[in-house]
Formats: sequence, structure tokens, C-alpha cells
Amino acid sequence: MYFVYYNVICIFQVSYCISMDFGTFGDLKSAAAILGNKKVAKHGITVLNGLERAVQNMDDIKNTYAELSVLHSEKRHVDPDNFRMGRAFTPDVQAAWQKFLTMVVSALGRQYH
Repeated sequence: MYFVYYNVICIFQVSYCISMDFGTFGDLKSAAAILGNKKVAKHGITVLNGLERAVQNMDDIKNTYAELSVLHSEKRHVDPDNFRMGRAFTPDVQAAWQKFLTMVVSALGRQYH
């Protein structure tokens, strides 16, 4: 799971704006602080649950995310650039995600071999 943690650390460290949006999360200044932060972990679960909703509604993701979009744009005033992977999604991170998904698919299919 190193690559998942690495990605989270990059996102929080690369963007000062993200750190400002999560000001109530406490210390986000180092990799160790981010990895040990329970609020970051809880928000990560929230994000993954949101992604699960997208997967379950692939034919209508825009409508599925409409309420969440209003929450982030109109109520929380989150900068839309914070949703882009940008510099954090390096070729190494992309390769790590691909490796992770390959391992998941292999694990799911192992009883068939």
C-alpha cells in the first residue's frame, strides 16, 4: 500500500491550498504527520466511498456527483484545481496504481488457475 500512501502524501504536500482547505486536520507538514493523521485517513475512506459510488453509477457519474459538486463548489468553496492530480500523479504514481490494480485482479482470479 506504499503507493497509496505516497499519493496521499504528495497531494497534501504539493498543494498549499489543500493544506489550507484541511486546516482543521492538524499537522500536515511531513509525510509521517500525514500518514499518522486520523482525519486524513477518515477523509480517505470518504473519498474511496465516493469513488465506489462513481463505479456503481458509471453511466451517470455527473448526476451522481451533482450534490457533492454543489457541496464542494458552493458551500465549501474548494478550488477545482484541488481535484486534479497534477504534479502528484507522476509516471511513478501511475505505475504504482497500475501495479496495484494488476495485483487486485490477480488476487480475485487466483482460484480460477
